[in-house]
Formats: sequence, structure tokens, C-alpha cells
Amino acid sequence: MVREVEEEREGKGMRLGKYELGRILGEGNFGKVKFAKNIETGKPFAVKILEKKKILNLKITDQIKREIATLKLLRHPNIVRLYEVLASKTKIYMVLEYVHGGELFDKIASRGKLPEKEGRRLFQQLVDGVSYCHNRGVFHRDLKLENILIDGKGNIKVSDFGLSALPQHFGSDGLLHTTCGSPNYVAPEILANRGYNGATADVWSCGVILYVILTGYLPFDDRNLAVLYQKITRGDVQIPKWLSSGAQKMIKRILDPNPVTRITVSEIKADQWFKQGYVQSSPDDEEEIVYIDEEAFSINDESNGEKIPGYPTLINAFQLIGMSSYLDLSGFFEKEGVSERKIRFTSNLSHTELLERIEDIVTGMGYSVQKKNGKLKVVQGQRDQRGPGSLSVAAEVFEISPALYVVELRKTYGDSSIYRQLCNKLSNDLGASRSQELLNAAILSAETVSEVC
Repeated sequence: MVREVEEEREGKGMRLGKYELGRILGEGNFGKVKFAKNIETGKPFAVKILEKKKILNLKITDQIKREIATLKLLRHPNIVRLYEVLASKTKIYMVLEYVHGGELFDKIASRGKLPEKEGRRLFQQLVDGVSYCHNRGVFHRDLKLENILIDGKGNIKVSDFGLSALPQHFGSDGLLHTTCGSPNYVAPEILANRGYNGATADVWSCGVILYVILTGYLPFDDRNLAVLYQKITRGDVQIPKWLSSGAQKMIKRILDPNPVTRITVSEIKADQWFKQGYVQSSPDDEEEIVYIDEEAFSINDESNGEKIPGYPTLINAFQLIGMSSYLDLSGFFEKEGVSERKIRFTSNLSHTELLERIEDIVTGMGYSVQKKNGKLKVVQGQRDQRGPGSLSVAAEVFEISPALYVVELRKTYGDSSIYRQLCNKLSNDLGASRSQELLNAAILSAETVSEVC
């Protein structure tokens, strides 16, 4: 096992085996990415440092294992390379290729749209990388500007395979069924929730990326996630007339909402617009063994699949949509009729504070409280003596982002008027906000965690 050296040494950074760790390159929900240098060769690397505790808490063990297993298979100049995986008792270290040009997202954000010739070159490299993955049974499922890196020579590197799918992830019908990705880039067939082909879904995302590269803005965008998904499902895209006819045709054929008639990777490569100046990227023939410390995978959840007690369920943008019928979110966080069995409201209080406050409020009202697996059951009266004054309500807290939570109250049985009083008391005392602004903030926050599926 590789152990992390905790103390800093004068003139040197932290040591990890043969690597010297330096400055932070990025930071996310699961850990940090640091610059590293091989002290023997001086070669630069990027080390992704993952906290095992966070991986368990967020229930993403399979996602991390999947990313490592996928990157082991891939050796292509347009895909970020994994060199080795090391571990300590508390952390996992993924030693990756260092790509110092940053994200394609930042390039577009600072420069705006790219000239068509330059944009086509980047799109050609993207298609080469994605085609290579598909030929090896790997489907990315989260292609977006933020996951495309630019190296020092201006070439792209596809990264972040945490949501990728391999042949073993297909259902008996030969299709994928996990709803995941990033809202602005997701293919309409994924939203339909009837199974989808990973290759055609990736092609759609490539089309969104091409559109942004050539125009400087997203083809499908709306602050209201329900409206956004309706636009995607309809294929409601406006293609600028100032683009060349070849670029317009390519975008139109890729952003076809029907996956059956959508252009394929092989058809893209045969297109005359695509072939202009095309120099195909060649996969690396070199077979290189990726060393993986077995300790890296010793992050199995000891709860045997049960949710870790006291830790809130993390919901992503797709699950947020799924909690409201027919993609209608207009009233999702509005006060629902409390005569109904279920109501929801949002709060900026922490998960722990919410549960404690709920317990204090309801016990002060004379209710008894039962706690199990991070949920509360509020009871008044005996279950076998249901009648006037009896009530049973389940209370659960869902995390949308570290600063935003949804409280869901579900009536199991009981008097509706008493239930109404309880709901009003909780929502008022917890300072619940039901404004459209908070709805939009919730949606945007959910988008940031839509990668967890």
C-alpha cells in the first residue's frame, strides 16, 4: 500500500511514492486534482485525489470503479490517459495525463465562438475519440464542454468517464436504461426513459458541442429545466444562417430528435464538410500495463446496500424532474394542497438541523417521533385505533446541493385537518420558501449533481 506523507518538506511538496504533489489544479465534490511530477523523470502528471469517506457517503463507489475500469481500456491521443491508481486507507489516487490547456468550456467562454475551420478540427478529434471508445464497447454518456480538455498543442482530450457504460451495463433488450448525463447535452431518447443506444446518445452530445463551438452558445437552454427538456424532446433548435451550408446540415442531422434517423459516426466521417482538412488520429499501439493498487477498491459499503443512517439522499436533476408529473415543475416547490397525502418544501437549513428542528416542533405539538435510517415518522394516537385525532406522517430530507434541501412530508393515515395544521406549522417555522426564484435555483443546483446517477 502507498501511504501519503502528511508533513510538508522544505522546498518540496507532499510525496506519493515516486510522485511529488504540487499545486491544486481543480476541486470537486469528491476530492481534488493536483499537479504532480515524477521525481525520477521529471514528467508532469495530474493526480485525482478521492476521499473514500465521501465516495461512500455519496454512494458512488460503482461510478469510481467504472471510471478506472474504463480508462484502463483506452489508449488514444484524444482521450486522457490513466497511468496508475494508488491508495491509502482514506484516499484513492488516480495518476492521469496532465493536460495544461484547461477545459474547452473556458476556451469558448473567453473567446466566444471559434472560426469554422478551427471548430471543425476540434470536432474531428472529438469524433475520432468517441468513435474509438464505441469500437471498444465504451459509451461516455456525459460528453460536454467541461469534460473536453485542450492540451498545449491545441488538441482535445476527452475526460471524465465516471458515467461511461460498458457491454455488461446493457439490459436484456440490448439498450441502456440509466438516466444520466448533463441536462443541456442529454439526448431526447434518454429523457423518454424507454431505453437508448449509447452510441446515438453520444452522437447527440457531440452535436451540442459542435453547435457551441461554432456559435458560442447552447442550442437548447432554459432556466426552467422542464421547459429545457421539452425543447430537447422536440429538437427545437435554431441554426444560424451565417454558418456554412455544410455546418448547418451537419448540426441538423446530428440534432435529430429521432435516434433511428439521426446520423451515425460512420456517416459523420463520410460527410464532405467533416472531411475538409481531416487528419485521422491514430490510436496508440503500445500496450501499457496500468498498475492498480488493490487497496483502491477497498471502499465497499458495509451497510449491505442500505442507505448510510443520518446521511441525506442526494437527488440529481433527472430525479428532481421525476418527482413531479409530466415534466411540470411549475408547482413543485409551491405549497401543495395539504389535504393531499404528500407535500414538499425547500429549506436552506442543513440536513441535521432540519431533522432536529422537525423533531423539536412535532414533539412540542404532542406527537411522538420514531427515527430510522435518517428518516422520521411522526405519530399521534395508536395505529390500531385510527380515528379523530390520529395521524401518521413520514418526513424525509433530500439534498439538491450542499446549501439546498427538499423536505417531503407523506401522510400514511389520519385526520386531514390535523395534517394541515402540522404541515403549516413545519413549513412556517422552518422558514420554507416556495418562490419561483428558489425553484430555478433548485433546478440549477440539481444540474450540478446530475452526474451522480
